Amino acid sequence: MRVLLVGAGGVGTAVTRIAARRPFFDLMVVADYDRARAEAAVAAAGDDRFRAERVDAGDEAAVAALLARHGCDVLLNATDPRFVMPLFRAARKAGTDYLDMAMSLSRPHPDLPYEECGVKLGDEQFALAGEWEQAGALALVGMGVEPGLSDVFARYAADELFDGIEEIGIRDGANLTVDGYDFAPSFSIWTTIEECLNPPVVYERERGWFTTEPFSEPELFDFPDGIGPVECVNVEHEEVLLVPRWVDARRVTFKYGLGREFIETLKTLHLLGLDRTAPVTVPGAEGPVEVSPRDVVAASLPDPATLGERMRGKTCAGAWVRGVKDGQPREVYLYHVVDNEWSMAEYGCQAVVWQTALNPVVALELLATGAWSGSGVLGPEAFPARPFLDLLTEYGSPWGLREE
Repeated sequence: MRVLLVGAGGVGTAVTRIAARRPFFDLMVVADYDRARAEAAVAAAGDDRFRAERVDAGDEAAVAALLARHGCDVLLNATDPRFVMPLFRAARKAGTDYLDMAMSLSRPHPDLPYEECGVKLGDEQFALAGEWEQAGALALVGMGVEPGLSDVFARYAADELFDGIEEIGIRDGANLTVDGYDFAPSFSIWTTIEECLNPPVVYERERGWFTTEPFSEPELFDFPDGIGPVECVNVEHEEVLLVPRWVDARRVTFKYGLGREFIETLKTLHLLGLDRTAPVTVPGAEGPVEVSPRDVVAASLPDPATLGERMRGKTCAGAWVRGVKDGQPREVYLYHVVDNEWSMAEYGCQAVVWQTALNPVVALELLATGAWSGSGVLGPEAFPARPFLDLLTEYGSPWGLREE
C-alpha cells in the first residue's frame, strides 16, 4: 500500500509514529502546506518508507497530481474539516481511495436551527456516494476515534452484544489538565468551536435527525480507569449522522464531557463573535487586513500537539449502549482509554492526538490486508467490528467493556 498523508500537525505526526512500527505499507508521503512540518514528521518516524512533500490541501489539482506522481493507493486526510471536500474530490479525481477522521461541514437550518437540520455533517460527501460506488473506489469517512472507534463499538454491540438496541450514546470524557495554563484545549480549538457551538443533532427512529440547543441535556457520566464522573452535554458530532445508516437503534446521541468552565469560555467566544469564520477587517501596519476571528483565537492559544509534556491524566472515548439480550435488559459501555504519561513515553505524542491517529492507521492496515473492503462512501459501521478490535489490541492499546 502507498499512502498520501495530508496534514503534518499533531495527528498527522502521530500517524507517522504509529505507522512506522507496522509493515503493511510500502510508502507514506507526508504532505503539508508547511514543508518544514512535513519534514519534521518524516524525521520523527525515522523510517525510509516516509517522504516529505509540500501541498496546499485546498488545491485539488495539486493534490491529485501528487497522488499520481507517487502512485498512491489512498489519501489519508489529517487536516481540519475545512479541507474535507477538496481532498475528497482530489482523491476521486486521481482514482484513489480516501479516508478521513472528520466529515464535510454542516450548515444550520436558516430559520429553525435548534429544531431542524440544515445541511448535515457528511451530506456533501454522501451526495457523491454513487460516483465512488460506480468507480469501485472507497471513501471511508469518520475513521478517527470519535467518529471512528466509537462507531466500531456501535457495530460490535449490534452484532455481538444485543438482540435489539434502544439507544446508542457516544460518551467522551477526560480528566486531563495542562500545567501552567488556565485554558488550553487538548485538541484543535477551530474544530472544537465548530462542533460545540453548532446545533447538536439527535437521531430518533420515529423523527429521524433533528437538532437541539448547544450544551443541552446535561448528564453526569462515570468514566472508567479512574477518570470518574464528568458532566456531559449534547454536541454536534458525526456519529449521530453515521450510526443510524448501518446500525438499527431507536435513539442515537453524542455527549461530550467539556466541564462548566470550558462551556462558559465557548459561550463567551460566541457572544463576542470570535467563533466566526468569515473575515473581518482590522487595522494593520500597512493598511486594513482581513482576518478570521476564529483563526485569531486558534493562533492565540498553544498548539495542542506541543502540550504533551505539560499534560496530566487520561482521555476516554466510548459508546454506551442500552437494549435487550436474550429477552433481558442490558446496558454496557464499550471504551478506549489512553493515559497521557504512557503515550508520551511510548510515542512522544499527547494522549488526545495519539488516540485520534491510532484508528485510521488500524483501518489502513485492514484495507491493505483485505480484512476490510468495500466501495462507495462508507462509515466505520459498514464493516465488521471484530477484525478492527482484535488489531487494535495487537497494536498494544486494548479496549474495554463495562456492564452497567
